Amino acid sequence: MFPNVRAVLFDLDGTLIDSAPDLGAAADKMRTDRGMPSLPLERYRPMAGAGARGMLGEAFGLTPEHPDFVAMREEFFANYEARMTQNTHVFGGVPELIQQILARNIVWGVVTNKAARFTEPLTREIPLFATASTVVSGDTTPHPKPHPAPLWEAAARLGLSAADCLYVGDDERDILAGRAAGMGTVAATYGYLGAEVEVCRWRADAEINSPLGLLQLLAMA
Repeated sequence: MFPNVRAVLFDLDGTLIDSAPDLGAAADKMRTDRGMPSLPLERYRPMAGAGARGMLGEAFGLTPEHPDFVAMREEFFANYEARMTQNTHVFGGVPELIQQILARNIVWGVVTNKAARFTEPLTREIPLFATASTVVSGDTTPHPKPHPAPLWEAAARLGLSAADCLYVGDDERDILAGRAAGMGTVAATYGYLGAEVEVCRWRADAEINSPLGLLQLLAMA
């Protein structure tokens, strides 16, 4: 239980929204534009949390060390920017979760490694985020997660200490960042985790297998 939480901060992709369909489609268009066969969404989904690195790795076996990676990443970004809200949707249970958090007089926000170039239009487009008290992107601070700087930035914007905040994410870097920031941490196991991921090794304070599972961890205000 987290009885004294005043703010809940969430990762974005794989925690609040399912953006895998649009991320995968952006990478797959690069394949079909080159005359390569399309890959099914199921191939892309487990890597969606890794953004361009994950999508290009799945689509082309490309790593960041490859000399073509930067150019290919920009092409991927352009494809994604053109379609990033076409098939992206909020995970089931998330709207109810946010409603319950607000009803308990707890504020909420987003801390993502997604660049503001994408985060800002995406969160403007999806009604859920109208009640978010802060949105911190991957390039808001000099260091993205797993560095704690973005989480400290979010807490500062809310006028709270890190100890007042809980961070929920679906990737090990989220838990590492939350722990380093001095926040309580919750691993969301319903996102893009592959079967081989051992979440227990992340050493999160708690795990949830659905968004509404978080409510069981929050004491009533």
